[in-house]
Amino acid sequence: MSREQAQIGVQILIGNLLSACRRTWFVAAIFSLAINLLMLTVPLYMLQLFDRVLMSRSLETLLVLSLMAGIALLALALLDIVRGFLFARLGAWVEQKLGGYVLASHIAIAAQRGQISVQGLRDLASIRTFLSGMGIAPLLDAPWTPIFLLAIYVLHPMLGIVATAGTLALVILALCAQWATRRPLLQSTERAIAITDTAEGSVRNAEVIEAMGMVPALIRRWQQNQQETLKVQARVGRRTVAISGISKFLRLGLQVAIYGVGAWLAIQNQMTAGAMVAASILMGRALAPVEMAISGWRSAVSAYGAYQRTRKRLESAPIARPVMSLPIPSGRLTAENVSYGYTGQNSPFLRSISFAVEPGSALGIIGPAAAGKSTLARLLIGNFRPQIGHVRLDGVEITNLTPQDRMNAIGYLPQDVELFQGSVRDNIARFEDATDAQVVEAAQLVGAHAMILRLPQGYDTKIGEGGMALSGGQRQWIALARAVFNQPKLLVLDEPNSSLDAEGEAAFLNLVNRLKELGTTVVVIAHRGPVLQHMDNLLVLRSGQAVAFGPRRQVIPTLVTPAAETARLQFGQAGGDA
Repeated sequence: MSREQAQIGVQILIGNLLSACRRTWFVAAIFSLAINLLMLTVPLYMLQLFDRVLMSRSLETLLVLSLMAGIALLALALLDIVRGFLFARLGAWVEQKLGGYVLASHIAIAAQRGQISVQGLRDLASIRTFLSGMGIAPLLDAPWTPIFLLAIYVLHPMLGIVATAGTLALVILALCAQWATRRPLLQSTERAIAITDTAEGSVRNAEVIEAMGMVPALIRRWQQNQQETLKVQARVGRRTVAISGISKFLRLGLQVAIYGVGAWLAIQNQMTAGAMVAASILMGRALAPVEMAISGWRSAVSAYGAYQRTRKRLESAPIARPVMSLPIPSGRLTAENVSYGYTGQNSPFLRSISFAVEPGSALGIIGPAAAGKSTLARLLIGNFRPQIGHVRLDGVEITNLTPQDRMNAIGYLPQDVELFQGSVRDNIARFEDATDAQVVEAAQLVGAHAMILRLPQGYDTKIGEGGMALSGGQRQWIALARAVFNQPKLLVLDEPNSSLDAEGEAAFLNLVNRLKELGTTVVVIAHRGPVLQHMDNLLVLRSGQAVAFGPRRQVIPTLVTPAAETARLQFGQAGGDA
């Protein structure tokens, strides 16, 4: 999928989301209209209280006016509560609808580029908080500000002019706040995200950091970055405080101006004292949305930045196109002139690799360090998309398989084994709703059933974050059981015997032979001879190129470099067992 297609897909997704929100927005707007009309209750009550009740000294009028005002204020409170519930529900709904896409984008970016972060979920939480809280209310209340200004004009045009001038002054101040703080706020947020990601990376590698005494150096670097971020945040804070102070001065000054002008008009017998008090209350309500916008500008900018990052993240890891689910393949794997290069490289890292592996056979991929073996493995399972060429499973582009097709067809064991929080059963079943028989079958296939039964709670044992409650060998076996779960037709294993002892390696070789009998296509990246002796074909990589491919007995004699000679000797007696 091209970047233009990805952008169109994200635009459609967000457009559909906004379209679905329109009903909620429409209802909230109606509630806002009713709320703002009911806000006239207090100024009207004060007007009648000063101009009628105090003049007539009628207790009956006071009682009726108070009862009517109480009912109106109760309705106002109920509408405000319901509108708050609508905002909270809207925020939660948006997070629920986008959360899966955002998490999927993080997984895709981590798989393709190795950038491990969940900042998108934090950004989505920021958007939800803004929609659910008081940040969105001023936007719906602001359009009704002219109602209050019009009411002030009705009381007296001069008071209306004063209130309008004050409102315009606060609007200009709000625009100045946006101009002065938007860019520094976005910069400080980006810096804070980078610092948090760095800290999370340090914690993930705590064992290495502690063992090699890297803690002081990493803390010094983190503090230096943090200091730069704090400088930006301090600059934003100073501007925000200054703008807030000016806003308070204008608001209180306008309050004094309204009272002063109102008193002058009352002295001139051009208005009553009740009208003066009512005008003051109306002006306070007219200015409220602008004041709230100024005070909540930081959260609004943060939410906008979170929205932009979320949109960009979804575009950089495009949403999978809906494709038709296909029958379970037989397992024929082909690579057709495959080339791939990482971002920032001038030339492809892997170049023009072609081969074909038939169902029920095993392919061994060998080569020196940095030859491109693990990168090729990620291309074979569809985590990477070739820049040139195709990787196909039974003729189907492997990157076009649906998640369910991948679940049924592909098994993968990475070089660095990772398990997830949950039970042993959950990890083997790939967190699917599998039957107990399917889980046990996968464990028995790899020979891990007895080992799992010896765990404290057997298959229900909680393994902890990353499988820290297990040994390296136990994690390897459970990951192998996860890879062969549901008997996939393509199994890619990257250094599968790295944590296995001699007995474990013998069991693994039996597993390879058993999988071949079941018709599974097995791809193994390995260096040790006993594993490679069970391969039907060998692919030799060097500097990102395939220098040899074919049946094992034909490829071994072609290995003539010193490094290759070492690999050849691993087969036993200078290739005698080959």
